[in-house]
Amino acid sequence: MISHPERQKLKQWIDQARKAGARKKKACETLGLSIRTLQRWTQNGGVKADGRPLASRPVPTNRLTQQERESIVAICNQPDNASLSPVQIVPKLADQGIYIASESSFYRVLHAEGQLTHRGRSRTPRKVKLPTTHHADGPNQLWSWDITYCATRVRGQFYYLYMIEDIYSRKIVGWEVYDEESGEHAAELMQRTVLREQCFNKPLVLHSDNGAPMRSVTLQQKLYDLKITPSHSRPRVSNDNPFSESLFRTLKYCPQWPSSGFSTIDDARAWVSQFVQWYNEKHLHSRIRFVTPAQRHRGEDSDILERRERIYQQARSRTPERWSRGIRNWKPVGVVTLNPDKLEANELTPCVRLVDASNFH
Repeated sequence: MISHPERQKLKQWIDQARKAGARKKKACETLGLSIRTLQRWTQNGGVKADGRPLASRPVPTNRLTQQERESIVAICNQPDNASLSPVQIVPKLADQGIYIASESSFYRVLHAEGQLTHRGRSRTPRKVKLPTTHHADGPNQLWSWDITYCATRVRGQFYYLYMIEDIYSRKIVGWEVYDEESGEHAAELMQRTVLREQCFNKPLVLHSDNGAPMRSVTLQQKLYDLKITPSHSRPRVSNDNPFSESLFRTLKYCPQWPSSGFSTIDDARAWVSQFVQWYNEKHLHSRIRFVTPAQRHRGEDSDILERRERIYQQARSRTPERWSRGIRNWKPVGVVTLNPDKLEANELTPCVRLVDASNFH
């Protein structure tokens, strides 16, 4: 709402601009006004004041009376209704042959009286903080790790597979099988992995869920010493660590996975060692244009995909009648994002993860 003095000042500036040779429409646009607004202000020669504050507004015929409003507040404050919401109170009154107002009117009255608060013993609804978004445009910038169960031949006994994955290349950069979950084991594995990848004192983010080993003081201190930034999933949210979960699914749905369990921890380590070798060096990963994680980790994927694109272009030039569309997309996958926001997630193209373990022995 623009006050009367401000309207007069704007009208004066527009008149000065017109005397200087400017067009009225351009002068109005410069001040952020439409020419129709200026015409409405000056219909009778002068500049009219805004009539809305002084306008007489009739009371709506369907407005609740003061007595009805007081009755709503009194009913909602009765001991029997103290823990009930209006959507429960209104039907309850109807069973007693009473109707005062709708549920929405109850809510409006309670809001006006400052009584629209959470009722009942359940937890008050809260706004969940979105997960932190991380980006990686090269190897050894963003890692994800988790622990999964490995069944044994003894019912109720398990080995625990610790596995670290580079999110950019999908390469398994570190792993070990232990007979217990421990922050000390995780810290030792993390240090060996950093030394093997030669990424000490480089900006690195390590993402995990909120398990006890992931939150242990021993591991957190080791990450601090290694200059690694920890990142964790939201509490009780299972899909904030999708890369590790997808990797474990590939591992356990592999045809060679011993469904009857491992006999000893050495057998488990030997099997996982063969799987890691196959996964890193032979597995054509669908999310990185069907190159192996090791090839992408070493930066060889660009040359491989360029050769594929050249072969497809040659095939299309030989028989163009067979190609109703363009060739397959062999462009290298760029930046990889962990927990993208909604806008970024909508821009991502879904892709089915295909696993061929026929060469894994």
